[in-house]
Amino acid sequence: MPRPELRSERLVLVRQTREAVLALLSGEDCGLLLAEGYPHADTLDGLRLGVEHGGPEAAGWFVTLAEDGRVIGDCGTHGWVDDEGRVEIGYGLAAPWRGRGYGTEAVTALVDWVAAQPAVRVVEASVEVGNETSRRLLERLGFTLTGERDRHWHLVRPT
Repeated sequence: MPRPELRSERLVLVRQTREAVLALLSGEDCGLLLAEGYPHADTLDGLRLGVEHGGPEAAGWFVTLAEDGRVIGDCGTHGWVDDEGRVEIGYGLAAPWRGRGYGTEAVTALVDWVAAQPAVRVVEASVEVGNETSRRLLERLGFTLTGERDRHWHLVRPT
């Protein structure tokens, strides 16, 4: 599925490339301007998993500031839509950029794009139990808590 560049008021979600992700993972210059706190350990773990299980292309976006292009986070899907029309999203921002509404902008852009894809009937997300901020963000975007497993809340949103 081709991934377009996504925009919000203050952000541009720039398609990840395998080359940029591999450079980040190896500590090399990835060709992007990185903001304070990015990448962090959780980001690198997620990017590593994406490369190992995502095929030839990365499946996500770098969350960048529209004003200067600095990368403050990332978002994307965990694989693609299954036979039941379900797809799971994931996202994260570097700590210095949280609490400013950037997460809401990034996740809104991501969910709007994913939900508009013809094969998608349900968008899913998992949040660590206790991460009330992320849970509230998803609930504001129409997600409903369906349960808890492996110390994660599971939320869904029909399209």
